[in-house]
Amino acid sequence: SDSEAMKFNASVSSSRRKCRKAHFSAPSHVRRKVMTAALSKDLRTKHGVRSLPIRKDDEIQIVRGKHAKEAVAKVTSVYRRRYCIHVDRIIKEKTNGAQVQVPIHPSKVQITKLKLDKDRKALIERKRLGRAGGGDKGKGKFSEKDVAMADVD
Repeated sequence: SDSEAMKFNASVSSSRRKCRKAHFSAPSHVRRKVMTAALSKDLRTKHGVRSLPIRKDDEIQIVRGKHAKEAVAKVTSVYRRRYCIHVDRIIKEKTNGAQVQVPIHPSKVQITKLKLDKDRKALIERKRLGRAGGGDKGKGKFSEKDVAMADVD
């Protein structure tokens, strides 16, 4: 079938059942990677990175869904178990009058301001260097100089 022809990695299943099981029973450190959000245009040019895992205290702009026109808001919690984030001013009122935070998926937001600490700066630097290298990072490759030196004894 066509799905088999498009497979790039033999160790990753393309079975719907297995992919869903892997997604919904993923451990927290894997969920962090899944819960990434795109960076705004100016942050993208500043840091040279397209997206980052979202974290508490990042400032975000919602770009999809019924809250898309809302102003920039701050992430109050990242709920990994439910694959959602809670944002400070996005609240709805239940019929009994209680106020609850509206869950939003991180793929539907854009980060406008990062909460930076040394670990996150290191992550951005690592990602930027990886992107700057492009596809060929020179892994196991011989340069022309190496080849020319090979027959010199």
